[in-house]
Amino acid sequence: MKTSIKARVTAVALATIFTVGFTSAALANDGKNVIPVELKYLGKFKNQPLFELNFTNADESEFVVIIRDQDGTVLYKDNVKGGSISKKFLLNTEELGSVDLQMEIIGKKTDKTVVFAINQNSRVVEDVVVNKVK
Repeated sequence: MKTSIKARVTAVALATIFTVGFTSAALANDGKNVIPVELKYLGKFKNQPLFELNFTNADESEFVVIIRDQDGTVLYKDNVKGGSISKKFLLNTEELGSVDLQMEIIGKKTDKTVVFAINQNSRVVEDVVVNKVK
């Protein structure tokens, strides 16, 4: 009985470590005159992946946000304008399946581009624990 509880606790701990470890923000601020934008994976909402795109501008600039699938098909395109902008995206994986996506942000004023790749990987973790009882 103790062995199965330890195995379950270990599996939950590993799942938590992997979930927390991969929720860090992807920042695009590595030089001068770049787009101040970050994309975060927030987790799942109704079993669909949820992302948040944040812009932090001193001035009100205009950007184009484009989401493409692995074949280059445009799934979403929008113009956003403002100083501090936050947009959330809920991806419908039931319709899309397990495809790789790209989110491209283009600054109209600077003509700079930032591209984020969104890849989904599923893993099954199985722990087997052998303990000597006597």
